[in-house]
Formats: sequence, C-alpha cells, structure tokens
Amino acid sequence: MDIGAEWLVDAAGCDPRLLADASTLRRLFAELIRDLDLHPVEEPRFHVFPSPGGITGFVILSESHLACHTYPEHGVITLNLYCCRPRPEWPWNERLASLLGATQVDVRTITRAAALRELAAWP
Repeated sequence: MDIGAEWLVDAAGCDPRLLADASTLRRLFAELIRDLDLHPVEEPRFHVFPSPGGITGFVILSESHLACHTYPEHGVITLNLYCCRPRPEWPWNERLASLLGATQVDVRTITRAAALRELAAWP
C-alpha cells in the first residue's frame, strides 16, 4: 500500500536577502504547486519574523501540505512537502539554486508505505 511520500529538503548557501523576502518564497511555493500539479485548499500563509529572523511558510494542500522555514543568518532554508499520491521528481537542486542561490541541497525522500511496513513488524 502506497500512502504517499514526504520530501525533507535542506538547502544552504542561500542569499540571506532572498530568504527574508516573502515574495520570493511565494514564487517558490507557486512553482512547486504548478510543476507538481498540487491543489492548495487555501492561499499559502507566511509569517515574517523581525530582522534578522526569517520566514515560516505553510500551505494546506488537498494532497497534504508544504512548509518552509528560512534562516537568513545562516543562509539556510528547510522545506517539507508531503503528498498522499505519487508525484514526479522535482529538480530541487537546480530550482533552489536559481531562486535562492543555494549552493548545497540535501533531499531526503520518505516513502510512507515503508514506514507502515516497519510499524507492522513491531511486536
């Protein structure tokens, strides 16, 4: 049984100014939503922290959710995308480099069916 996949993405070396700009993150969310044919339940929400803080973003999707947290003081963004149906691969490295100036991108994919198999094996 496949009940979805979750992408945990950490990107470093990003431009601190872009990580503190809500319009840049709105563009990132819009591109992810468009490219992966996702369906927002409502508009994405962004909370901008006072400088030197970053931004927390979140959108509820009919497929589940997309969230981000930025740390301009470290040049880092973390993203979490969970989808309950299969999605094609997204070019995280190239797109985060292009949109945010990321120089290092680590993408971990968790298949939720694998987690269920592990739980079922517990005594």
